[in-house]
Amino acid sequence: MKMQWLLRGSIILLIGAIAACSTPSTTPEASNTNATETTEVATKADPQETVRKVVALTSLTADLVQTLEEDVLVGMPGTSILQADERFAGLEVVSAPRTEPDLEKIVALEPDLVIGAIGFHDRALDRLQELDIETMAVDVNGWDSLKALTQDLAQKIDADPEPLLNRYDACLAQAPETAPTALVLVSRQPLLSPNQQSWAGDFLTQFNIKNVTADFQGESEFDGYITLSEEKVLTVDADMLLVVETEENVLAQLKGDAFWGELKATQNDAVHVFDYFGFINPGSIMSIEATCEKLAQL
Repeated sequence: MKMQWLLRGSIILLIGAIAACSTPSTTPEASNTNATETTEVATKADPQETVRKVVALTSLTADLVQTLEEDVLVGMPGTSILQADERFAGLEVVSAPRTEPDLEKIVALEPDLVIGAIGFHDRALDRLQELDIETMAVDVNGWDSLKALTQDLAQKIDADPEPLLNRYDACLAQAPETAPTALVLVSRQPLLSPNQQSWAGDFLTQFNIKNVTADFQGESEFDGYITLSEEKVLTVDADMLLVVETEENVLAQLKGDAFWGELKATQNDAVHVFDYFGFINPGSIMSIEATCEKLAQL
């Protein structure tokens, strides 16, 4: 739980709106920390024991709540990954991509709990706390935080987390015992790659795929991601290249760079394209499961 996602717009959605948690704690206000596995809850003066109306500001938390207890979710973000899913038809949309949530719409829904992403929804959650509405600020950067978030939400809405936890276990059970080394490229300008402190980095670890930038550290405005030079890409020269495709057509751009043809992976036709949702931003349960299936086939 803890990325212009070219991608700058999308990557900010990634790091800021990656929704999940790990160790829950109660605090009077949401944290501004953007890189730790955390769930922060600001409670009302007299919170009710069971939450019955939830507004979720990220696609993942909306999907988790709806899957755990379909009648509890009353408000959701306006993202394509949810709007294409008939389960969410008719729900109030309280935000648009990369814009501040509509607080008037949220308050009108009279929610017991509003869930947002650390570093992305801080201002909105702070304002809702001032209005005596319980909030939860979450950040997912690994499978442990996803499982912890699922259990925490299930407890709040009095639902059974086991069916979802079993789906996670089935997903990870597809991991091979060994796999080739891999370099992940999330964008071209700059060349960004995840280290082990990111959702993508942990995903690779769970699948026994050696991420050649797992232990890299460096300056980047996106927590869990490091900036590479073309020379560094040539130096690590992994067995596989995993390119995250976005609306910016990253793969086509990379193919035009001079270093591209010098890589072992390109010469061996070991270049694989992954969706942003599931691999970089968890997005939804189905997108995570689709990523499991694709990683298992490498």
